[in-house]
Amino acid sequence: MRTTQIFYASSLYGIATLAAAIDSGFFPPADRRLLLVSNNARTPETSPAPDTAPGFERLRGRFDGVVSWNEAIAPFHPGGWSPRRDDLPLWERYLRLRWGLGDDRIALAVESVQVAPALTVAQLFPDAPVDVYADGLMSYGPTRDAIDPLVGERVRRLLHLDLVPGLEPLLLAEFGVRPEVVPAEAFREVIAELAEAAPPGGGEEEGEGAVLLLGQYLAALGILTPQEEEDLHLRMMWAAVERGHRRIVFKPHPTAPASWTRALELSAADLGVELSVRAEPVLAEVVYRRARPALVVGCFSTALLTANAFYGIPVARIGTEPLLDRLTPYQNSNRIPLTIVDALVPEVSGKPDGTDRTGGAGGTGGTDGTGGTDRVLTVDELTGLVKAVGFAMQSRIRPDLRGPAEEFLATRLDARTLRYFKRRRLTALGLPGGAPVPRGAAVRKMVRGARRLRRAALR
Repeated sequence: MRTTQIFYASSLYGIATLAAAIDSGFFPPADRRLLLVSNNARTPETSPAPDTAPGFERLRGRFDGVVSWNEAIAPFHPGGWSPRRDDLPLWERYLRLRWGLGDDRIALAVESVQVAPALTVAQLFPDAPVDVYADGLMSYGPTRDAIDPLVGERVRRLLHLDLVPGLEPLLLAEFGVRPEVVPAEAFREVIAELAEAAPPGGGEEEGEGAVLLLGQYLAALGILTPQEEEDLHLRMMWAAVERGHRRIVFKPHPTAPASWTRALELSAADLGVELSVRAEPVLAEVVYRRARPALVVGCFSTALLTANAFYGIPVARIGTEPLLDRLTPYQNSNRIPLTIVDALVPEVSGKPDGTDRTGGAGGTGGTDGTGGTDRVLTVDELTGLVKAVGFAMQSRIRPDLRGPAEEFLATRLDARTLRYFKRRRLTALGLPGGAPVPRGAAVRKMVRGARRLRRAALR
């Protein structure tokens, strides 16, 4: 019986990670390898698909064919559609006919298996073993939602880039999934291929020695308002200028409004600094390869960690602390990436004093003059913090993390680490650091009365 490996990806970064894993021998030979691409943008009709991105043709040779999830399920949106359970066999037959799979034995490699469309793909091939590959820093956090055991028990391993050396992912560990590291060198070689194919004007001359600002388009996720995100980009540039840098390169998110770039241009003119905008749809890692920046500044982008861990470029963060407080709900899957960057990467604000404040976990060392005032955490401290935050986020999915969470909170909770938690959350879970719960007959009577009123209101 033939074997077909299906690799699902929704971004060029994901395809690059898959290519590095294939080159490193993580996937055995198969009769056929298909790349299944999905465009998950809010309006896919106006956004380029991953297989149309510059440089994709250099990666296409790893696969025997490329098929589109959007075309297969049109007119439904990939992120909002999944078939009814009773229709799963019908859809499997349809996809086998459409993609010429016949009776092939299927093996899957997907990202973000806890949500559609990756979860849908896994459900449509119920006999296929599943490998999951990590989409950046989110893999270090707990699984976002409880996964059907019919899918979770089929996951064999989690492939991830070693963005934070020494830190082990929590994703899918409730199913005993083993994490395996994709070699950094393999990933860098793939990025080198993409860099060779990147369009002219990638900024290798202007960008060398400049400060690179990373836009994330957090407004699209509802984390910031458009005005707040535009202000965040301006603060990035002002902080870099305050550090003495006169050449700035801004890499906006591909779907961000062009007006944000205009605001930066006007501010740069007022400050008398040279601003270049790299609007080409290329990965930040391609910019690192082609134009060696002196410093990379961002909020909590995964690209901050790849800059430092894989290319040795100094990095700095801005705006993370307020987001820790306002990110809702507490279970928001962006919380772990935000926590890791806030804990590891020095803040760009503050006065430079010549001290190396970029050392610590994750290899963020370097005397770049970012002048952050917060001590970065060690690997052991970060491991304890991530487990504690992970338990607070998903206590039902990961009850085994209660012990490590209690230990961390009992020994490490201080003014620096308290910002990663909510008092109410700690109280509700009975964890150290929560508000003391009053006891006594009067309190119990009051609680019973409140419950009666609530039940009456619901009737």
